[in-house]
Amino acid sequence: MSKKNRYYSRSKIAEAKFRAVVRCFALDLTATVCAELTGLSVRTTNSLYLRFRYRIADERERAKLPISGVVEVDESYFGRQRVKGKRGRGAYGKTIVFGILKRDDHVYTEIIPNCTRVTLRKAIACKLGTQAIIHSDGMSGYDGLVDLGYAQHYRVYHGRNEFACGERHINGIESFWSYAKRRLAKFNGLHKHTFYLHLKETEFRFNNRRDNMYLELLKLFRKYPL
Repeated sequence: MSKKNRYYSRSKIAEAKFRAVVRCFALDLTATVCAELTGLSVRTTNSLYLRFRYRIADERERAKLPISGVVEVDESYFGRQRVKGKRGRGAYGKTIVFGILKRDDHVYTEIIPNCTRVTLRKAIACKLGTQAIIHSDGMSGYDGLVDLGYAQHYRVYHGRNEFACGERHINGIESFWSYAKRRLAKFNGLHKHTFYLHLKETEFRFNNRRDNMYLELLKLFRKYPL
């Protein structure tokens, strides 16, 4: 009879075996490889991976708000390549993600329906305190933030080949987009209902990139058992 598993309530999986699965997940190994290494079925490891992602998503939604300090805001598009004959910024058929990066701290992401000024203002107002110092690109959707009470809003205009001017840049959030797209590309396409979970996992990994991922995951699952 297996000992009680502190991380997975009512589980028949021994804690040592569970820790092995967590270690595989921390190393970003696929569920198939994890199953081969641990002796569990692929179905079981897939189920555990899904539970892990739900816990991680819940943890990210508990992020401390409102965010203050120096922040970078930007939006990015995830999904298939640009569809020929469709105009716009390449968002047709893609998932649009809005991101906020607090410099020298964490990133927070949110899936949004479009990049209109109304949508972007709502996303910013819900996440940022008025004392935040905002850096963005020159897209018109970010116009008028001063009208919302933000006294400091700095911009870089990529259309003018301007990408950084001293502290005025959005290099941090663009670095996250690059990392996220590289990582998510290995899944060869994600269903819309699971994209959110993978996005939050990527956010969690980026935020803890300087930490021991295995120990961070165990800490999370100990606090919020599966």
